[in-house]
Amino acid sequence: MTQIVRNTMDSELSDVKQPKVIFLDAVGTMFGVKGSVGEVYAQIAQQFGVTVPADRVNSAFYQSFKTAPPPVFPGKQPEEIPQCEFEWWEAIARNTFQKVGFLDSFTDFSGYFSQLYAHFSTAEPWVLYPDVLQALQSWQKLGIELGVLSNFDSRLHSVLQALDLSKFFTSVTISTEVGAAKPDPQIFAAALDKHQCSADLAWHVGDSLQEDYHGAKAAGLRAIWLQR
Repeated sequence: MTQIVRNTMDSELSDVKQPKVIFLDAVGTMFGVKGSVGEVYAQIAQQFGVTVPADRVNSAFYQSFKTAPPPVFPGKQPEEIPQCEFEWWEAIARNTFQKVGFLDSFTDFSGYFSQLYAHFSTAEPWVLYPDVLQALQSWQKLGIELGVLSNFDSRLHSVLQALDLSKFFTSVTISTEVGAAKPDPQIFAAALDKHQCSADLAWHVGDSLQEDYHGAKAAGLRAIWLQR
């Protein structure tokens, strides 16, 4: 990430202003799941007496995730959002195990999912990409404000804290809290408002071509597609 964005800045700062703020996506951009989602799901399932092939679970998870509705809950009060997030992810997990034919193998799927959900709010299942800290430190030294802009959920706050990343960011903007998910321009506008910044003075870095690159570009930000 450092090299990709540094090259952009070094080669183009002659005709492009240094950004006031750089927004970064979270999962897939700054950190990712250790091994695979399927491996984590399968490891915790084992604790509940269910042995399932991790590769099949992984494939089924991504199918379920891609077909799920956006993680936004219009009309809900802020205090209701955490439960909405929990139920949204639980539906994906249930669908995942249904697809691989192991849902009925659980005697306590609710207990399993509660443990799984809590697990992903810690540092344990995540790995920080090796170029991230250097990039964040370099941008801070340049006086660039930094923000996280993600379609994750409110657990992101605890994950950033657990990975010792919170100290770099002056804002965290999450789809479930805004009520709009990337590529919707509303979530980009909400992030910009936190920095009192116009779109033309902001960059967004992310690994999704549709959500991050095209979404940011359509919202007027300078978009950088990070291909890990």
